[in-house]
Amino acid sequence: MLHHVVLFTAKSPENVDAIVEGLQLLEQIPDSEHLSISRNIKRDQISDAIDVVVFGLFRDEAQLDAYKTHPLYQASIDRVRPLRDTRSVADFYPKDSK
Repeated sequence: MLHHVVLFTAKSPENVDAIVEGLQLLEQIPDSEHLSISRNIKRDQISDAIDVVVFGLFRDEAQLDAYKTHPLYQASIDRVRPLRDTRSVADFYPKDSK
């Protein structure tokens, strides 16, 4: 399984709920095995910069590509981009999973 992790920081704390709501559009896209959008609970004592996390599981890169071409993907980007500061992505196959 391909793991897709996206980390967001908000431009201001007031934007976090709106970012979560905008990202929840992604949950309607059928092209994933699992997708969750969550606020970071900020329990790490060293770093609490991340506000919102997207975690997705995909069979392979083709399924991730299909997910990214769905119209709701762009709709989510259009809602979230003006509200967020940073966005970091990691796509990876855990050891022994490919």
